[in-house]
Amino acid sequence: MVAQFKVNPRLTAKVAEIYNRLDSKIQKKPDLVQKCSACGKCCNFAKFDHHLFITTPEMMYLTAKLSPENIKPMTTTICPYNSNGECAIYEHRFAGCRIFHCTANVDFQSKLTESTLKELKAVCADFKIPYQYTKLGTALNNFTSD
Repeated sequence: MVAQFKVNPRLTAKVAEIYNRLDSKIQKKPDLVQKCSACGKCCNFAKFDHHLFITTPEMMYLTAKLSPENIKPMTTTICPYNSNGECAIYEHRFAGCRIFHCTANVDFQSKLTESTLKELKAVCADFKIPYQYTKLGTALNNFTSD
């Protein structure tokens, strides 16, 4: 997904801006998005019965922040960055992780997802990289197998 692309610091900054805007929108609506209890349950995708999809710019951002050798493959249905029930990459977590809360308003989450994906697509257009919306496991495993 990203191995063939050289990560651009401007792209990393753009994704950080998107994440900051997203976090700000969430903080302004505490009635629609309850505070995350950081229980880690949603990181077990099969047990929680959901999927986490990420985009090309998000994977490039994570790679820039962690460095390529620290990207982990996904070998189970649990996010490889869930360490003893806590997110080991919380500061750099994906948009889907920022948006999804167990008790949040579904409509609000959907609107945030759509607006964020539009912004991430625009990053792809600006930096002339292909837009992909891929399951986390697929993205991580494709990256680590390159």
